[in-house]
Formats: sequence, C-alpha cells, structure tokens
Amino acid sequence: MTTARNTGGEVLGCVFPAGIRDHGHVSETQDKPAAENHSDAAAASQNNAQAIPDAPYKPVIAAKAAKRANASVIGMVIALLVCVLAFLPIVLMNPAPKGEGFRPDVDVAAIARNATGVAGFTPVTPDTGDTFKPNYARWESGTGSGVPTWEIGFLTPKEAFIGLTQTTQANPTWVLQQTENLPVTGTRNAGGQDWELRDSGKEKRSMVLEYRGTTIILSGTASLDEFATLAAAVVKSAEQAPSASAPASAPASTQPSA
Repeated sequence: MTTARNTGGEVLGCVFPAGIRDHGHVSETQDKPAAENHSDAAAASQNNAQAIPDAPYKPVIAAKAAKRANASVIGMVIALLVCVLAFLPIVLMNPAPKGEGFRPDVDVAAIARNATGVAGFTPVTPDTGDTFKPNYARWESGTGSGVPTWEIGFLTPKEAFIGLTQTTQANPTWVLQQTENLPVTGTRNAGGQDWELRDSGKEKRSMVLEYRGTTIILSGTASLDEFATLAAAVVKSAEQAPSASAPASAPASTQPSA
C-alpha cells in the first residue's frame, strides 16, 4: 500500500497495489459464470426430459413364477383335449338326424295288436302310405277320465297335427272334453260315412263318427281336406275289423247295430 502526499506534506490517501485490486475484481466475476452454468444445465435437463417419452412399465416375472404359469396353461389345454376325446365317441355313435327333423318310427299295427286283448275291440290302424306320419300310438286305460281309449297321433303332409281317439265307452261329457266344446257346424262325408263336424272357425276342428260299435274322434289343426283324407282311411280300417262288442255294463237296448 502507498501513501500519497501533496506538496505541503499532507497525506492525501492510500493507494492499494494493482494486484490487490485485480484480486478483488476476479472474485466478483468468478461467481457469475458458475450461476449461468447451473441454469444452463437445468434447462438442458428439462429439455432432455421432455424429449424422451415415458417408457412402458414392463413387470419382471421371476423364472419360477413364469414356469408355474406356463404349467397351468398347459394343464388346462391337456384337460380340454381329454374332455373332447372322451365325448367324441358318444357324438359319433349318435349322429344328428338328417332331413326335415326327427320323427320316431312308430309301428302302429304292432301296438294295436298288443292292445286288442285289453281293449275288447280291434283298434283302427289307418293306412295312409307315407303321407301321414304317426308320432305315437298307445292304449290309455282311462284312469283319469273313466273312458279307456285307443290313441294315435299323426303329422299331416302340411306339417299339421291330427289326433285319433277310439273307444267303446263314449258318453256326451267325454265327447265334449275330447272336442274341447267346439260347436257342431254340420257333417262331412269321408270314406262313405257322414262324420259330425265341429269347427271353431279358426284352426281347431274335430270330426266325430259312431261306427261299428265304437266312437272315433279326429281332432287337430289340419285343414278339412287332410281331415277327410285321414277319415277315409279310418273308415276303411274299421270296415276290415270285426264289429266291437258293447261294454258288459251297457244295456242291450243301447248296443249299436253292426
């Protein structure tokens, strides 16, 4: 440090060496680049974070866990194959019916022969060729109605239905039940016989005939033409059978003539 004096000997002030002033100057300027460098680094880090998209999270499965998972899937596949192989022979042995749908093969004549001894008369077995398909034939003991009956169900060529019922013990109440209380609308000739026609005017209708000791009722949803065709076959079958005897409990005066 140097002391300056004027010509009168007075001290004017102290002058610091240049090195000291330079040192102070250097200290003030060194902090500024450091702050700028820190700001630039933060900005660069933020830009890099925006430029890199978020990577999807991939869970890491342990080798043993992955092995157990694969074993479970393989076990399910094996179990499914075993079930398929177990049921395959059953499916192959029972093929689905072909054609217009399944229709049972009903031997009406054989069932009628078995029922003859119990019925006390020869049940009708109308022959309609391959046009009317029987889907059931049975003897009903009449436990509920009190009237034992011979019954056959037919599917007509137009896919309608006609049910046949025959008995030697008909009564007015039973006839009304069988015909569902349909009103009598006239008669219709079929097979050379006049059948009583009961018609609802819509789909349901019935034809009733008392012939050779039995009462025969046809009921269903078929057309009148199909009713007439089946009725003619019924009359022909009834003509070929011996006349039915009247029930033992019926008075002699009520026995119908052959």
